[in-house]
Amino acid sequence: MADEQKLHMVAGGELEDLKSIKFRDLSKLDIVGIYPNYQEAVDAWKSKAQGTVDNAHMRYFVFNLHKLIDLDIDVDEDKRI
Repeated sequence: MADEQKLHMVAGGELEDLKSIKFRDLSKLDIVGIYPNYQEAVDAWKSKAQGTVDNAHMRYFVFNLHKLIDLDIDVDEDKRI
């Protein structure tokens, strides 16, 4: 049986300050990618985070996209959202 797909996104950018998670410029947000499982997302996160270690304000995050999906939405073919 194949592993359950749980989508994760890796993204990052420069923070305004180190005490909050507010990006300095959203137009410069680096969307690294969307991954089918946590481990692949962590691998991508680690690579990007290590590559930006010289910039203290640069941060990358793993977002759990699968937790944002509402599986209770009833969509049938006659009622398109």
